[in-house]
Amino acid sequence: MEESSALTQIILKLIEKRLGDQIRDYSFPPPVFTSMNGEFLHLDLEAGLLSVKFPISKDLLNPYGTMQGGMIVAAVDNTIGPLSVVVAPPSVTRSMEIVFSKPVKFEMKHIIVLARLKGQEGRQLAFDAEVRSPDGAKLARVKARHWIIQS
Repeated sequence: MEESSALTQIILKLIEKRLGDQIRDYSFPPPVFTSMNGEFLHLDLEAGLLSVKFPISKDLLNPYGTMQGGMIVAAVDNTIGPLSVVVAPPSVTRSMEIVFSKPVKFEMKHIIVLARLKGQEGRQLAFDAEVRSPDGAKLARVKARHWIIQS
């Protein structure tokens, strides 16, 4: 596993290489990734995999004391998004289906999102993702489609 700050620099260099002069039109890492304190853990370009760690803070909890479902989806989107840019031209989320298996409890301290590119057909990218607890328990699974932006 790569050191987070070194991996962040690798990912930013890959994005810069892919986008060229268009990099000026985008903000990487995006403000929402930064505000959620995302931390890149592992990138495997050959396999199309990226894993990111997100801390569970009290401001992300619902009335039941577990992480708000929409914030879990945001963590997934903040993992698939960077992966999509390093494996394909810029794209936007077209659809996302998430199935929750277990609640994300504050006591877990953080979640890990593992995203994988499943394939590309024309301008559509297909991704799978899993949300896991620190001990590896599966908390949610995701299927997402992205639409490549035509510039």
